[in-house]
Order: sequence, then structure tokens, then C-alpha cells
Amino acid sequence: MENIQIRCVQDGDKEFWFSLDKHLAVSEFDKKVRDKQGYVLLKDGQSIGILRYNLFWDNTPFCNLLYIKEGYQRKGYGKKLMNYWESQMQAEGYTWILVSTQSDEDAQHFYRALGYSDCGSLNAPNQPAELFLSKYLR
Repeated sequence: MENIQIRCVQDGDKEFWFSLDKHLAVSEFDKKVRDKQGYVLLKDGQSIGILRYNLFWDNTPFCNLLYIKEGYQRKGYGKKLMNYWESQMQAEGYTWILVSTQSDEDAQHFYRALGYSDCGSLNAPNQPAELFLSKYLR
């Protein structure tokens, strides 16, 4: 039986984190550690996935990045990490959460399968539309 653990990101996760996350500045990583706004998923003690978020409008949890290491994708680990994040946000009293993904990425189907609904988009110059999806926590 596999041993899955999800915990808040720590300073010691920096090398692994940046092997998956190519968009975050080091100073922002330090804030994620300080503010506990990131998670690492471990399988049998090995780091295999990350999730980071912030508060959109300073009051709505917004998942900025979910990434599972190659070789572990499409095996349910992303769903486990999202379910964990959702339960943590609900425990903190939030009732509504957001995610986004580019319109040319398959992640939109993943989020919809988890109960997220389309709620808007952003069209930046020379980029695919960014789709926003939301979910009410019960």
C-alpha cells in the first residue's frame, strides 16, 4: 500500500519546488513558506507534486499552480492534492475558491471533473485565453 503525505511547503523543498515550478520568483517562494500557501505531496517519502495558492482580492483562495511530476500524472495524485487544499480552505472558513488554466491546456477538464464551473476568462495579448473556474465548498 502506498504512503501518501501532504504537508505545507518548507525551505528544504526549494530545489524540488523549482524543478516543477518555472514561474515563481525565489522571494515569492519564501513568502509561500512563511504564509503556508503551498503544499508538497509525497509518495513513500518522495516529493512528487506541488500546489500553490494566494488570496484573490485578498479574500478568495485561488490555486495558482498544481503540478505533479512526470511519471505520476494521471494517477489520481492531482485529485488528492486538490481535495486536500479544498478541505484546508473549508476548514479555514472559506466557502468559494478559484482556479485558472489556459484555454489550450487539458487542465480545464480536470477541474470541471472535480466540480469546478467556468466563471470567466482573461485575454492577454499574444496568449491563449486564461479560463477561470470556481467552486463552492459545502
